[in-house]
Amino acid sequence: MKELTTLELAQKCQGKLIGNNQIVRGIFNILKDVKEGDMVVRHWIDEIGVEMASRKGVSCIITQDARGNAIQLAQKFNIPIIITPRIELINAFAISWVFEAYAPNTLRVVVTGTNGKSTTTHMIHTILKEAGYNVHTNTDSESEFNTLIDPMVAKQIAEFEGDLEAVVLEVSEVQGWEDRNMENHAHLMTTAIQPHVVVLTNVALDHIGLVHSLEEASLEISSVLKGFKGDFVVLNHDDPLIMDMQNMVPSGSQLIFYGSKSKVEFRKDGIFFQGTLLIPLEDLPFKSPHFIQNTLAAVSTTIALKIKPEVIRKAVSSYQPLKRRFTILGNDPLIIDDFAHNPDGIKATVKSAADLASGRFHLVCAIRGSRGESLNQLNAQAVAESIKGLKYNLIITSSQDVVDSANWVKPSEKKVFIEVLQKEGINYTHYDTLIESLKTALKSAKNNETILLIGAQGMDPASDVLQNIKQE
Repeated sequence: MKELTTLELAQKCQGKLIGNNQIVRGIFNILKDVKEGDMVVRHWIDEIGVEMASRKGVSCIITQDARGNAIQLAQKFNIPIIITPRIELINAFAISWVFEAYAPNTLRVVVTGTNGKSTTTHMIHTILKEAGYNVHTNTDSESEFNTLIDPMVAKQIAEFEGDLEAVVLEVSEVQGWEDRNMENHAHLMTTAIQPHVVVLTNVALDHIGLVHSLEEASLEISSVLKGFKGDFVVLNHDDPLIMDMQNMVPSGSQLIFYGSKSKVEFRKDGIFFQGTLLIPLEDLPFKSPHFIQNTLAAVSTTIALKIKPEVIRKAVSSYQPLKRRFTILGNDPLIIDDFAHNPDGIKATVKSAADLASGRFHLVCAIRGSRGESLNQLNAQAVAESIKGLKYNLIITSSQDVVDSANWVKPSEKKVFIEVLQKEGINYTHYDTLIESLKTALKSAKNNETILLIGAQGMDPASDVLQNIKQE
Protein backbone atom coordinates (compact mmCIF):
# COMPACT_ATOMS: atom_id res chain seq x y z
CA MET A 1 0.00 0.00 0.00
CA LYS A 2 1.40 3.38 -1.04
CA GLU A 3 2.21 5.68 1.86
CA LEU A 4 0.26 8.93 2.18
CA THR A 5 1.72 12.25 3.27
CA THR A 6 -0.01 15.29 4.65
CA LEU A 7 1.14 17.33 1.64
CA GLU A 8 -0.41 14.80 -0.74
CA LEU A 9 -3.67 14.94 1.24
CA ALA A 10 -3.69 18.72 0.96
CA GLN A 11 -3.21 18.48 -2.81
CA LYS A 12 -6.02 15.91 -3.14
CA CYS A 13 -8.53 18.25 -1.50
CA GLN A 14 -7.20 21.53 -2.93
CA GLY A 15 -6.34 22.48 0.63
CA LYS A 16 -3.65 24.37 2.50
CA LEU A 17 -1.32 22.41 4.78
CA ILE A 18 -0.44 24.14 8.03
CA GLY A 19 2.29 22.21 9.79
CA ASN A 20 4.72 19.45 8.83
CA ASN A 21 4.67 17.33 5.71
CA GLN A 22 4.77 13.87 7.24
CA ILE A 23 3.68 10.30 6.53
CA VAL A 24 0.24 9.22 7.79
CA ARG A 25 -0.52 5.55 8.39
CA GLY A 26 -4.00 5.37 9.91
CA ILE A 27 -7.46 5.43 8.36
CA PHE A 28 -9.84 8.31 7.63
CA ASN A 29 -12.07 8.61 10.66
CA ILE A 30 -14.54 10.77 12.58
CA LEU A 31 -13.34 12.55 15.70
CA LYS A 32 -15.45 10.51 18.10
CA ASP A 33 -13.97 7.16 16.98
CA VAL A 34 -10.47 8.20 15.96
CA LYS A 35 -7.50 6.04 17.02
CA GLU A 36 -3.79 6.78 17.19
CA GLY A 37 -2.38 7.59 13.76
CA ASP A 38 -5.78 8.14 12.12
CA MET A 39 -6.66 11.12 9.93
CA VAL A 40 -9.57 13.13 11.31
CA VAL A 41 -12.00 14.50 8.73
CA ARG A 42 -14.52 16.96 10.13
CA HIS A 43 -16.50 19.68 8.38
CA TRP A 44 -15.71 22.03 11.28
CA ILE A 45 -13.47 21.84 14.30
CA ASP A 46 -12.79 24.12 17.27
CA GLU A 47 -10.29 24.16 20.14
CA ILE A 48 -12.14 21.40 22.02
CA GLY A 49 -11.94 19.16 18.94
CA VAL A 50 -8.23 19.83 18.47
CA GLU A 51 -7.55 19.00 22.12
CA MET A 52 -9.45 15.72 21.74
CA ALA A 53 -7.54 14.91 18.55
CA SER A 54 -4.25 15.60 20.33
CA ARG A 55 -5.13 13.28 23.24
CA LYS A 56 -5.96 10.50 20.80
CA GLY A 57 -2.71 10.90 18.87
CA VAL A 58 -4.07 11.68 15.41
CA SER A 59 -1.70 12.06 12.47
CA CYS A 60 -3.51 15.08 10.97
CA ILE A 61 -6.77 17.02 10.87
CA ILE A 62 -8.61 17.88 7.64
CA THR A 63 -11.42 20.41 7.92
CA GLN A 64 -13.33 23.04 5.98
CA ASP A 65 -13.87 25.35 8.94
CA ALA A 66 -11.28 25.82 11.72
CA ARG A 67 -13.05 27.85 14.36
CA GLY A 68 -11.66 30.03 17.11
CA ASN A 69 -8.01 29.26 17.87
CA ALA A 70 -8.13 25.74 16.38
CA ILE A 71 -5.23 26.38 13.98
CA GLN A 72 -2.98 27.90 16.63
CA LEU A 73 -3.73 25.04 19.02
CA ALA A 74 -2.99 22.44 16.33
CA GLN A 75 0.37 24.13 15.75
CA LYS A 76 1.07 24.10 19.48
CA PHE A 77 0.37 20.35 19.62
CA ASN A 78 2.38 19.82 16.40
CA ILE A 79 -0.62 18.34 14.56
CA PRO A 80 -0.67 19.07 10.81
CA ILE A 81 -4.00 20.67 9.90
CA ILE A 82 -5.33 20.94 6.35
CA ILE A 83 -7.91 23.58 5.46
CA THR A 84 -9.91 22.58 2.39
CA PRO A 85 -12.43 24.78 0.56
CA ARG A 86 -14.69 21.74 -0.03
CA ILE A 87 -14.82 18.97 2.59
CA GLU A 88 -16.38 16.59 0.07
CA LEU A 89 -13.11 16.49 -1.88
CA ILE A 90 -11.20 14.78 0.91
CA ASN A 91 -14.07 12.41 1.62
CA ALA A 92 -14.25 11.41 -2.04
CA PHE A 93 -10.50 10.78 -2.03
CA ALA A 94 -10.89 8.78 1.19
CA ILE A 95 -13.39 6.48 -0.53
CA SER A 96 -11.19 5.85 -3.55
CA TRP A 97 -8.15 5.34 -1.30
CA VAL A 98 -9.87 2.88 1.04
CA PHE A 99 -11.02 0.67 -1.84
CA GLU A 100 -7.50 0.55 -3.25
CA ALA A 101 -5.97 -0.09 0.18
CA TYR A 102 -8.51 -2.44 1.77
CA ALA A 103 -10.90 -3.84 -0.83
CA PRO A 104 -9.50 -3.58 -4.37
CA ASN A 105 -11.38 -6.59 -5.76
CA THR A 106 -14.88 -5.92 -4.42
CA LEU A 107 -18.03 -6.01 -6.49
CA ARG A 108 -19.46 -2.47 -6.20
CA VAL A 109 -23.06 -1.36 -6.71
CA VAL A 110 -24.26 2.26 -6.43
CA VAL A 111 -27.93 3.23 -6.05
CA THR A 112 -29.09 6.82 -6.47
CA GLY A 113 -32.25 8.79 -7.24
CA THR A 114 -34.75 10.84 -5.24
CA ASN A 115 -36.95 8.14 -3.70
CA GLY A 116 -36.42 4.46 -3.01
CA LYS A 117 -32.63 4.54 -2.65
CA SER A 118 -32.51 3.12 0.84
CA THR A 119 -34.93 0.24 0.34
CA THR A 120 -33.44 -0.70 -3.04
CA THR A 121 -29.91 -0.61 -1.61
CA HIS A 122 -30.92 -2.60 1.45
CA MET A 123 -32.74 -5.24 -0.61
CA ILE A 124 -29.81 -5.72 -3.03
CA HIS A 125 -27.59 -6.11 0.04
CA THR A 126 -30.03 -8.70 1.46
CA ILE A 127 -30.07 -10.72 -1.77
CA LEU A 128 -26.27 -10.70 -2.11
CA LYS A 129 -25.96 -11.77 1.51
CA GLU A 130 -28.40 -14.62 0.87
CA ALA A 131 -26.24 -15.58 -2.12
CA GLY A 132 -23.25 -15.99 0.22
CA TYR A 133 -21.40 -12.72 -0.36
CA ASN A 134 -19.47 -11.00 2.42
CA VAL A 135 -21.22 -7.70 1.70
CA HIS A 136 -21.47 -4.24 3.23
CA THR A 137 -23.94 -1.40 2.77
CA ASN A 138 -23.92 2.18 4.02
CA THR A 139 -27.71 2.36 4.19
CA ASP A 140 -29.28 2.77 7.60
CA SER A 141 -32.82 3.65 8.65
CA GLU A 142 -32.13 7.40 8.59
CA SER A 143 -29.84 7.39 5.51
CA GLU A 144 -27.12 9.16 7.47
CA PHE A 145 -24.13 7.52 5.80
CA ASN A 146 -24.76 8.38 2.15
CA THR A 147 -23.18 11.84 2.12
CA LEU A 148 -19.76 13.33 1.63
CA ILE A 149 -19.88 15.51 4.74
CA ASP A 150 -18.25 12.83 6.90
CA PRO A 151 -15.86 9.98 6.01
CA MET A 152 -18.30 7.27 7.07
CA VAL A 153 -18.13 5.10 3.93
CA ALA A 154 -14.32 5.05 4.00
CA LYS A 155 -14.34 4.35 7.75
CA GLN A 156 -16.85 1.51 7.50
CA ILE A 157 -14.96 -0.22 4.68
CA ALA A 158 -11.60 0.08 6.48
CA GLU A 159 -13.13 -1.38 9.65
CA PHE A 160 -15.09 -4.18 7.93
CA GLU A 161 -14.35 -7.51 9.58
CA GLY A 162 -13.44 -10.33 7.24
CA ASP A 163 -12.84 -10.48 3.50
CA LEU A 164 -15.09 -7.86 1.90
CA GLU A 165 -16.45 -9.25 -1.37
CA ALA A 166 -19.17 -6.74 -2.30
CA VAL A 167 -20.53 -3.32 -1.37
CA VAL A 168 -23.94 -1.83 -2.12
CA LEU A 169 -23.77 1.92 -1.54
CA GLU A 170 -26.57 4.45 -1.47
CA VAL A 171 -25.49 7.79 -2.92
CA SER A 172 -27.47 10.92 -2.16
CA GLU A 173 -28.56 12.56 -5.39
CA VAL A 174 -27.74 16.03 -4.06
CA GLN A 175 -26.17 17.23 -0.85
CA GLY A 176 -25.52 20.49 0.92
CA TRP A 177 -24.01 21.76 4.11
CA GLU A 178 -25.40 24.85 5.81
CA ASP A 179 -26.06 27.25 2.89
CA ARG A 180 -23.73 25.64 0.37
CA ASN A 181 -24.67 23.23 -2.39
CA MET A 182 -22.11 20.45 -2.75
CA GLU A 183 -21.93 20.59 -6.53
CA ASN A 184 -21.79 17.31 -8.46
CA HIS A 185 -22.20 15.33 -5.25
CA ALA A 186 -23.56 12.17 -6.89
CA HIS A 187 -20.93 12.29 -9.65
CA LEU A 188 -18.06 12.90 -7.22
CA MET A 189 -18.99 10.07 -4.91
CA THR A 190 -19.79 7.59 -7.68
CA THR A 191 -16.52 8.34 -9.45
CA ALA A 192 -14.70 7.69 -6.17
CA ILE A 193 -16.45 4.33 -5.73
CA GLN A 194 -15.89 3.19 -9.35
CA PRO A 195 -18.93 0.87 -9.30
CA HIS A 196 -19.57 -2.10 -11.57
CA VAL A 197 -23.33 -1.35 -11.44
CA VAL A 198 -25.34 1.86 -11.05
CA VAL A 199 -29.07 1.79 -10.31
CA LEU A 200 -31.20 4.90 -10.88
CA THR A 201 -34.57 4.84 -9.12
CA ASN A 202 -36.51 8.01 -10.00
CA VAL A 203 -36.45 11.79 -10.27
CA ALA A 204 -38.61 13.92 -7.99
CA LEU A 205 -38.31 17.12 -5.96
CA ASP A 206 -36.97 16.77 -2.44
CA HIS A 207 -33.98 18.98 -1.60
CA ILE A 208 -35.57 22.32 -2.45
CA GLY A 209 -32.89 24.98 -2.26
CA LEU A 210 -30.22 22.61 -3.53
CA VAL A 211 -32.18 21.99 -6.71
CA HIS A 212 -35.05 24.15 -7.91
CA SER A 213 -36.67 22.02 -10.60
CA LEU A 214 -37.06 18.46 -11.83
CA GLU A 215 -34.61 19.29 -14.61
CA GLU A 216 -31.93 20.26 -12.08
CA ALA A 217 -32.60 17.12 -10.04
CA SER A 218 -32.36 15.05 -13.21
CA LEU A 219 -29.00 16.60 -14.11
CA GLU A 220 -27.57 15.79 -10.67
CA ILE A 221 -28.80 12.19 -10.80
CA SER A 222 -27.68 11.56 -14.39
CA SER A 223 -24.20 12.85 -13.55
CA VAL A 224 -23.33 9.40 -12.17
CA LEU A 225 -23.22 8.19 -15.78
CA LYS A 226 -20.49 10.64 -16.79
CA GLY A 227 -17.31 8.67 -17.16
CA PHE A 228 -18.99 5.46 -15.95
CA LYS A 229 -16.84 2.45 -16.84
CA GLY A 230 -18.82 -0.33 -15.18
CA ASP A 231 -20.77 -3.27 -16.54
CA PHE A 232 -24.46 -2.48 -15.94
CA VAL A 233 -26.78 0.53 -15.77
CA VAL A 234 -30.20 -0.28 -14.29
CA LEU A 235 -32.97 2.23 -15.11
CA ASN A 236 -36.59 2.63 -14.03
CA HIS A 237 -38.69 2.18 -17.18
CA ASP A 238 -41.68 3.84 -15.48
CA ASP A 239 -39.95 7.18 -14.83
CA PRO A 240 -39.76 9.37 -17.97
CA LEU A 241 -36.82 11.44 -16.74
CA ILE A 242 -34.85 8.30 -15.86
CA MET A 243 -35.70 6.85 -19.26
CA ASP A 244 -34.23 9.95 -20.92
CA MET A 245 -30.88 9.01 -19.38
CA GLN A 246 -30.53 5.87 -21.49
CA ASN A 247 -28.82 7.98 -24.15
CA MET A 248 -26.05 8.79 -21.66
CA VAL A 249 -25.14 5.16 -20.98
CA PRO A 250 -21.62 4.42 -22.30
CA SER A 251 -21.45 1.96 -25.18
CA GLY A 252 -19.42 -0.51 -23.14
CA SER A 253 -22.09 -0.87 -20.45
CA GLN A 254 -25.17 -3.08 -20.64
CA LEU A 255 -28.48 -1.22 -20.23
CA ILE A 256 -31.13 -2.93 -18.11
CA PHE A 257 -34.70 -1.70 -17.54
CA TYR A 258 -37.14 -2.62 -14.81
CA GLY A 259 -40.84 -1.86 -14.59
CA SER A 260 -43.67 -2.07 -17.11
CA LYS A 261 -42.78 -3.61 -20.49
CA SER A 262 -39.38 -4.70 -19.16
CA LYS A 263 -37.81 -8.10 -18.62
CA VAL A 264 -38.50 -7.68 -14.90
CA GLU A 265 -42.01 -6.37 -14.34
CA PHE A 266 -44.93 -6.56 -11.95
CA ARG A 267 -48.22 -8.15 -12.94
CA LYS A 268 -51.25 -8.98 -10.85
CA ASP A 269 -49.81 -12.39 -9.91
CA GLY A 270 -46.42 -11.10 -8.79
CA ILE A 271 -43.00 -10.24 -10.23
CA PHE A 272 -42.15 -11.77 -13.60
CA PHE A 273 -38.81 -12.26 -15.33
CA GLN A 274 -38.95 -12.69 -19.10
CA GLY A 275 -42.62 -13.67 -18.87
CA THR A 276 -42.12 -16.31 -16.16
CA LEU A 277 -43.37 -15.82 -12.61
CA LEU A 278 -40.34 -15.29 -10.38
CA ILE A 279 -41.88 -14.11 -7.09
CA PRO A 280 -45.59 -14.81 -6.47
CA LEU A 281 -47.68 -11.98 -5.09
CA GLU A 282 -48.23 -13.80 -1.80
CA ASP A 283 -44.45 -13.99 -1.28
CA LEU A 284 -43.96 -10.22 -1.48
CA PRO A 285 -43.64 -8.85 2.07
CA PHE A 286 -45.27 -5.58 0.97
CA LYS A 287 -47.48 -4.84 -1.99
CA SER A 288 -47.47 -1.04 -2.07
CA PRO A 289 -46.49 0.48 -5.46
CA HIS A 290 -43.28 2.12 -4.24
CA PHE A 291 -42.12 -1.05 -2.48
CA ILE A 292 -42.78 -3.05 -5.64
CA GLN A 293 -40.74 -0.54 -7.67
CA ASN A 294 -37.82 -0.93 -5.26
CA THR A 295 -38.14 -4.71 -5.42
CA LEU A 296 -38.11 -4.65 -9.23
CA ALA A 297 -34.89 -2.59 -9.14
CA ALA A 298 -33.22 -4.99 -6.70
CA VAL A 299 -34.33 -8.07 -8.62
CA SER A 300 -33.15 -6.65 -11.95
CA THR A 301 -29.76 -5.79 -10.47
CA THR A 302 -29.16 -9.17 -8.91
CA ILE A 303 -30.33 -11.04 -12.01
CA ALA A 304 -27.74 -9.05 -13.98
CA LEU A 305 -25.16 -10.18 -11.41
CA LYS A 306 -26.18 -13.80 -12.11
CA ILE A 307 -27.69 -14.51 -8.71
CA LYS A 308 -29.84 -17.65 -8.92
CA PRO A 309 -33.61 -17.02 -9.15
CA GLU A 310 -34.35 -19.26 -6.15
CA VAL A 311 -31.90 -17.22 -4.04
CA ILE A 312 -33.55 -13.96 -5.10
CA ARG A 313 -37.01 -15.37 -4.37
CA LYS A 314 -35.99 -16.56 -0.90
CA ALA A 315 -34.29 -13.27 0.00
CA VAL A 316 -37.24 -11.12 -1.14
CA SER A 317 -39.91 -13.27 0.50
CA SER A 318 -38.11 -13.14 3.87
CA TYR A 319 -37.03 -9.50 3.52
CA GLN A 320 -37.17 -7.36 6.67
CA PRO A 321 -37.44 -3.68 5.69
CA LEU A 322 -35.51 -0.81 7.16
CA LYS A 323 -37.01 0.97 10.10
CA ARG A 324 -39.67 3.52 9.10
CA ARG A 325 -40.29 1.98 5.67
CA PHE A 326 -44.01 1.20 5.92
CA THR A 327 -43.32 -0.31 9.34
CA ILE A 328 -46.23 -1.68 11.35
CA LEU A 329 -46.03 -0.29 14.88
CA GLY A 330 -49.30 -1.67 16.18
CA ASN A 331 -52.68 -3.23 15.49
CA ASP A 332 -56.16 -2.30 16.74
CA PRO A 333 -55.79 0.36 15.44
CA LEU A 334 -53.34 -0.42 12.66
CA ILE A 335 -50.41 2.01 13.02
CA ILE A 336 -48.09 2.42 10.02
CA ASP A 337 -44.89 4.46 10.19
CA ASP A 338 -43.13 5.65 7.03
CA PHE A 339 -40.24 7.98 6.20
CA ALA A 340 -42.31 9.73 3.49
CA HIS A 341 -40.87 13.23 3.51
CA ASN A 342 -41.23 14.66 0.01
CA PRO A 343 -44.24 15.11 -2.31
CA ASP A 344 -43.93 11.89 -4.32
CA GLY A 345 -43.19 9.84 -1.22
CA ILE A 346 -46.17 11.31 0.61
CA LYS A 347 -48.59 10.61 -2.23
CA ALA A 348 -47.44 7.02 -2.72
CA THR A 349 -47.43 6.21 1.00
CA VAL A 350 -50.81 7.77 1.76
CA LYS A 351 -52.38 5.87 -1.13
CA SER A 352 -50.89 2.56 0.02
CA ALA A 353 -52.01 3.07 3.63
CA ALA A 354 -55.45 4.37 2.66
CA ASP A 355 -56.03 1.21 0.60
CA LEU A 356 -55.67 -0.76 3.83
CA ALA A 357 -57.94 1.51 5.84
CA SER A 358 -61.50 0.96 6.94
CA GLY A 359 -63.49 3.66 8.68
CA ARG A 360 -61.71 6.96 9.22
CA PHE A 361 -58.13 7.33 7.99
CA HIS A 362 -55.93 9.08 10.55
CA LEU A 363 -52.87 10.85 9.16
CA VAL A 364 -50.22 12.34 11.45
CA CYS A 365 -47.70 14.41 9.48
CA ALA A 366 -44.54 16.07 10.80
CA ILE A 367 -43.70 19.41 9.16
CA ARG A 368 -40.15 19.49 7.76
CA GLY A 369 -38.14 21.69 10.08
CA SER A 370 -35.46 24.04 8.74
CA ARG A 371 -35.98 22.80 5.17
CA GLY A 372 -37.54 25.97 3.81
CA GLU A 373 -40.95 27.17 2.75
CA SER A 374 -40.90 25.71 -0.78
CA LEU A 375 -40.58 22.08 0.25
CA ASN A 376 -43.17 22.45 2.99
CA GLN A 377 -45.56 24.08 0.56
CA LEU A 378 -45.14 21.15 -1.84
CA ASN A 379 -45.49 18.63 0.97
CA ALA A 380 -48.67 20.25 2.22
CA GLN A 381 -50.07 20.22 -1.31
CA ALA A 382 -49.25 16.52 -1.58
CA VAL A 383 -51.02 15.83 1.71
CA ALA A 384 -54.07 17.80 0.60
CA GLU A 385 -54.29 16.03 -2.75
CA SER A 386 -53.79 12.61 -1.16
CA ILE A 387 -56.57 12.78 1.42
CA LYS A 388 -59.26 14.48 -0.65
CA GLY A 389 -62.11 12.04 -1.06
CA LEU A 390 -61.14 10.11 2.06
CA LYS A 391 -62.90 10.09 5.40
CA TYR A 392 -59.87 11.51 7.19
CA ASN A 393 -58.56 12.94 10.43
CA LEU A 394 -55.46 15.03 9.71
CA ILE A 395 -53.05 15.97 12.49
CA ILE A 396 -49.92 18.00 11.78
CA THR A 397 -47.11 18.55 14.25
CA SER A 398 -44.01 20.69 14.66
CA SER A 399 -42.49 18.01 16.97
CA GLN A 400 -40.86 20.63 19.18
CA ASP A 401 -40.44 18.07 21.96
CA VAL A 402 -38.19 15.74 19.93
CA VAL A 403 -36.21 17.72 17.31
CA ASP A 404 -32.92 19.56 17.69
CA SER A 405 -32.11 23.07 16.47
CA ALA A 406 -31.12 21.78 13.01
CA ASN A 407 -34.67 20.46 12.50
CA TRP A 408 -36.71 23.12 14.30
CA VAL A 409 -39.89 24.13 12.44
CA LYS A 410 -39.68 27.84 11.73
CA PRO A 411 -42.82 30.00 11.97
CA SER A 412 -42.72 30.63 8.21
CA GLU A 413 -42.61 26.88 7.48
CA LYS A 414 -45.58 26.18 9.73
CA LYS A 415 -47.44 29.14 8.24
CA VAL A 416 -47.00 28.05 4.61
CA PHE A 417 -47.98 24.46 5.42
CA ILE A 418 -51.20 25.56 7.10
CA GLU A 419 -52.01 28.11 4.39
CA VAL A 420 -51.97 25.39 1.73
CA LEU A 421 -54.32 23.18 3.77
CA GLN A 422 -56.69 26.08 4.35
CA LYS A 423 -56.65 27.05 0.68
CA GLU A 424 -57.49 23.45 -0.29
CA GLY A 425 -60.30 23.27 2.27
CA ILE A 426 -58.58 20.58 4.35
CA ASN A 427 -59.57 20.27 8.00
CA TYR A 428 -56.65 19.72 10.36
CA THR A 429 -55.43 19.98 13.92
CA HIS A 430 -51.94 21.26 14.70
CA TYR A 431 -49.90 20.37 17.78
CA ASP A 432 -46.54 21.81 18.73
CA THR A 433 -45.37 18.49 20.15
CA LEU A 434 -45.22 14.98 18.76
CA ILE A 435 -46.51 13.41 21.96
CA GLU A 436 -49.69 15.52 21.86
CA SER A 437 -50.33 14.62 18.23
CA LEU A 438 -49.86 10.89 18.83
CA LYS A 439 -52.03 10.87 21.96
CA THR A 440 -54.81 12.59 20.03
CA ALA A 441 -54.54 10.14 17.12
CA LEU A 442 -54.73 7.16 19.49
CA LYS A 443 -57.77 8.57 21.27
CA SER A 444 -59.52 9.39 17.99
CA ALA A 445 -58.97 6.09 16.17
CA LYS A 446 -61.22 3.08 16.62
CA ASN A 447 -59.67 -0.37 16.80
CA ASN A 448 -60.55 -1.24 13.20
CA GLU A 449 -59.14 2.02 11.77
CA THR A 450 -55.70 3.01 10.44
CA ILE A 451 -53.18 5.61 11.66
CA LEU A 452 -50.39 6.61 9.26
CA LEU A 453 -47.35 8.47 10.58
CA ILE A 454 -45.25 10.30 7.98
CA GLY A 455 -42.34 12.72 7.98
CA ALA A 456 -38.59 12.79 8.43
CA GLN A 457 -36.73 13.92 11.57
CA GLY A 458 -39.87 15.19 13.27
CA MET A 459 -41.45 11.73 13.10
CA ASP A 460 -38.31 9.61 13.63
CA PRO A 461 -38.86 9.18 17.40
CA ALA A 462 -42.54 8.21 17.01
CA SER A 463 -42.01 4.54 17.83
CA ASP A 464 -40.33 5.36 21.15
CA VAL A 465 -42.91 8.05 21.97
CA LEU A 466 -45.74 5.56 21.36
CA GLN A 467 -44.07 3.06 23.68
CA ASN A 468 -43.88 5.70 26.41
CA ILE A 469 -47.53 6.63 25.91
CA LYS A 470 -48.58 2.97 26.30
CA GLN A 471 -46.62 2.71 29.53
CA GLU A 472 -48.30 5.73 31.10
